[in-house]
Amino acid sequence: MQDNTNLVYIYDGTLEGFLCCVYESYARREVPCEIRTENGQLLIFEQSEWIRTDLIHAEKVYESLDRKISLEAQDFIKNAFLTNIDNREILMYRFIRQGYHFGRAVFDRLTDDTVDALTKAVRNLQREAHSFMGFIRFAIYDGVLVSCISPKNRVLPLISEHFANRYPDETFLIYDKTHQMAIVHKPEGTLLTAMTNLTLPPIDDAEEAYQTLWKCFQRTIAIEERHNPKCQMNHMPKRFWADMTEFTGT
Repeated sequence: MQDNTNLVYIYDGTLEGFLCCVYESYARREVPCEIRTENGQLLIFEQSEWIRTDLIHAEKVYESLDRKISLEAQDFIKNAFLTNIDNREILMYRFIRQGYHFGRAVFDRLTDDTVDALTKAVRNLQREAHSFMGFIRFAIYDGVLVSCISPKNRVLPLISEHFANRYPDETFLIYDKTHQMAIVHKPEGTLLTAMTNLTLPPIDDAEEAYQTLWKCFQRTIAIEERHNPKCQMNHMPKRFWADMTEFTGT
């Protein structure tokens, strides 16, 4: 395959679109220097190539991850795509190329910059998703449970099943303000969708009363002599506080 230090693949920003970039790279026997979405800005000396999303091509690449690397590689690439790491797509592309060469052993190549960076990014994603399973707070608006969060990574696909199982008979919405995505759940099923904006009405008197009671409970059980802000932030990082009921309005 021919390396092209000026070639940039442009795709639609979906996982399927990225997998098509991998497919076209091998079909054309060329190696792009970058893979970006349509929103990316090209430099003067760069040559762009639009890669059309073809679900058949995407499925072939996805199946090859299991066949040539391991079943674990499929989940790893799906999770890597949800991370906020810089140059995510080209790192994923290089990981896949290495995986095709080394097979399952690619996961052990932690001295390699690409493997190390992606592995750390995926772990960070998983830790953040785990945190949100405990830190998410809901408020009721017209009978719907609503929560707004500000994650660094795209955690919604990882936490969707947890909350659907926890509240199977409820109608709820979890809105990711950072990435403008949302989980919409009804008893009939769960949907992950794009949502560019969410405007909520003022909470009603009953919800305001519940929030006041929750804050009062938190203050009441606190032991002043054991107050340790540093320890608290180790277990509950401050960046989560803005979306947690017990810390709002205080």
